[in-house]
Amino acid sequence: MGGRIIEVKGKKLYTEHNYSFENRPTIVFLHDSLGSVQLWRDFPAELSDATNCNVLVYDRLGYGRSYPMPTHERPVNYMELEADLLNDLLIRLDIDNAILFGHSDGGTIALITAAKYPEKVEAIICEAGHIFVEEVTLKGVYAAWEAYKTTNLPERLQKYHGDKVETLFKAWTETWTRDDYRNWNIEYLLKNITCPLLFIQGEADEYGTLDQVEKTISQVSGSAEKYIIPGIGHTPHKEAPEQVLEKAADFISKNS
Repeated sequence: MGGRIIEVKGKKLYTEHNYSFENRPTIVFLHDSLGSVQLWRDFPAELSDATNCNVLVYDRLGYGRSYPMPTHERPVNYMELEADLLNDLLIRLDIDNAILFGHSDGGTIALITAAKYPEKVEAIICEAGHIFVEEVTLKGVYAAWEAYKTTNLPERLQKYHGDKVETLFKAWTETWTRDDYRNWNIEYLLKNITCPLLFIQGEADEYGTLDQVEKTISQVSGSAEKYIIPGIGHTPHKEAPEQVLEKAADFISKNS
């Protein structure tokens, strides 16, 4: 897939859009808080092949090959704002039949987008998303911050984000550990989600408990199912790719 920069509301985002299947949905991949288009690797293409769906993968502002974010300081509702920007991007690309596949922060953004813009979204696959802040999440963020200071994590991230690494890392860790972020919660939006939902989570996820899954699927208005994978952590599509691919493809084929 060829990539290009698209300007949306003054923000220059790197996108890869593969439209090969006429009258079929587009799977939109939403990366995590340290992720990028590149870090999805072959997974989007494999899911596209398995489902005959088109694909849109993009770097949020400040990530990957997108332009830098102006500051690491984020408002408490930054993921809600990302959902608004995603809606603008879908309008720009004339996509009104999206299947959102979001991981971690991306999973949360997928849920918010489906709640706010239901006419655009046919189904959601939320992988390890969050709807409220847990102690285990903060513990995971502090552990990542320690790794950033004591290991070669900055160099590894630089490979994907270039000179944007410090800003995006601060944006993630400082926002989630701020006092005013403790009460962040999107449960009030869940009732507005009417499309089918698949929530995938590793049973050993180091950033969230199964409460995130149960409270999400019990509060949405559409059909919802969970897929919990034993012994797997925060990135099921990397830790158990074949299982996730098979489950996701089956869910999409039933709902598209």
